[in-house]
Amino acid sequence: MQITLNNGVVMPQVGFGVFQVPNDETEAAVSTALAAGYRSIDTAAVYGNEEGVGRAIAASGLARDELFVTTKLWNSDHGSAVAAYNVSLERLGLDWLDLYLVHWPAPANDRYLDAWSGLEELYAAGRVRAIGVSNFLPEHLHRVTRLGGTVPAVNQVELHPALQQRDVVTADAALGVVTEAWSPLAQGAMLVDPTVTAIADRLGRSAAQVILRWHLQQGRVVIPKSVTPSRIAENLDLTGFELTVGDLAAIDGLERDGRVGPHPARFNG
Repeated sequence: MQITLNNGVVMPQVGFGVFQVPNDETEAAVSTALAAGYRSIDTAAVYGNEEGVGRAIAASGLARDELFVTTKLWNSDHGSAVAAYNVSLERLGLDWLDLYLVHWPAPANDRYLDAWSGLEELYAAGRVRAIGVSNFLPEHLHRVTRLGGTVPAVNQVELHPALQQRDVVTADAALGVVTEAWSPLAQGAMLVDPTVTAIADRLGRSAAQVILRWHLQQGRVVIPKSVTPSRIAENLDLTGFELTVGDLAAIDGLERDGRVGPHPARFNG
């Protein structure tokens, strides 16, 4: 399962996220994910676990071009994106990244346009295969694209059945930006929803698999996180079944503005 970004780069549609995984546990978790078949790993400078990701990649024996690695620029580094990128590369033990994201717009700081210019510099120099943003609302996204330069390849946002961000998804689609869902399971809150569990029971699948399949059938990238080997494997096993139009509509009906993370209009880090 892959998706083609607006610059022609191909990205796995299911990746492994390491948000809130301690650095000393990250190597084992990422190693398990790579062994299970994941080829996309998503981290961030602020997570404090880029080193653990790098150790797992180095130990995997996989060729670099078999992997898709993403990290993110933290808010305090909006004015020094190139330097922050170099630090992230060193921690990861890599020579280049597949995707580099501005982690948050941090609108009160009003430096995300500077951050974007830094990412464009890296992209123009061929040091990263694609650049994008994270947690950008339509107003932030439009302000970046009005600069007339590179259109972000990805907008990674909190998105799950309880928070579907339809205005963001619409804005992304209009610009050719791929929507990537972080916390695609609402940190587990959606796994006990009766609508989801009923579909899962009918299909003989887990609630997590049903929600992740809902994302995939709507053309999104997902980065579920787990440190449990069985769940890591389960979250990647998303073929061999399909949700019906009725299933998709039922899950669409679970929207309730149920945000579990910070609001991008107010969060500045």
